[in-house]
Amino acid sequence: MSLDLTTRYLGLKLKNPLVASAGPLTGDLDTLRRLEDAGAAAAVFPSLFEEQIEHEEMEIHNFFEFHAHSNAESRTYFPETISYQSGPEEYLKKLELAKQSVSIPIIGSLNGWSDGGWVRYAQAIEQTGVDALELNVYFVPTDPTLSAADIEKQYIELVARVRESISIPLAVKIGQNFTSLPHFARQLSTAGADGLVLFNRYLEADINLETLEYHPDLVLSNRHEARVPIRWIGILRDELDLSLAATSGVHRSQGILKLLLAGADITMMTSVLLIKGPEFLSTLLEEVTQWLTDNEYDSVEQLKGSMSRGNCADPSALERANYMKALVSYTTQD
Repeated sequence: MSLDLTTRYLGLKLKNPLVASAGPLTGDLDTLRRLEDAGAAAAVFPSLFEEQIEHEEMEIHNFFEFHAHSNAESRTYFPETISYQSGPEEYLKKLELAKQSVSIPIIGSLNGWSDGGWVRYAQAIEQTGVDALELNVYFVPTDPTLSAADIEKQYIELVARVRESISIPLAVKIGQNFTSLPHFARQLSTAGADGLVLFNRYLEADINLETLEYHPDLVLSNRHEARVPIRWIGILRDELDLSLAATSGVHRSQGILKLLLAGADITMMTSVLLIKGPEFLSTLLEEVTQWLTDNEYDSVEQLKGSMSRGNCADPSALERANYMKALVSYTTQD
């Protein structure tokens, strides 16, 4: 019997569990084709940002209100990258072209927080022919009068509105900082999410000591960051009937295998492919295949979730006991 690498994510049957996440690589058509040739099972197109939507709507308002000529696709308003410098209409054209250029599933992405034009553009993204939509919710609460429950309610309401507006599968990408992640994940499911992407890596600001200004500082992930999704996917796998995508720190085949063992349906990656090139994905796929063969697995489905919290020998290792054990067993390395 040949090894079956297929997996299901958001109702889509994928040829393997390796997916290129949203980033510069997936927004370039030539690189997208290289990812497909390297074995990527699907790709998430770079996000359409809430700021782009708001900028376009502001420009339209100014045009009709003041009859002043304005450029709705400002070349200086957004980061200077191919995927993010254009307005929503140009973005949608690129997304439609990406979908037509490859045979693997393409997942659209919306990044933001407030209502804005999200529902309208969720529908517009669906019309490009994409196979699913990833709602990338990025929000840093600064208002001390907003409770955790208030924040979660706004997430839930946003997901519910988007879910009602589209018919394609919907995944929600979130950060890890929630008081009770299992409860919140269940609420997202009830609101209409078909899957969760764990976890969002928030861009942290740094301080420039020369100008005394905050500035963005993009730092690529490292392989140790995969431990956080390993824990929470292992906990959530048995509690929810949702697709689970692992992202953050997916750099090596060992990490991919561990995330699948915990219960991930797919693993998403960008940083390692930026460092080593799109073709490195084929190396990862070969190593995963070899490990499965060596360990006498028949399929990825057989592997998935076999070390979830409900299936592992010591569930406490995913909880507080793991912390104490690490402290006690630690020895200084020379």
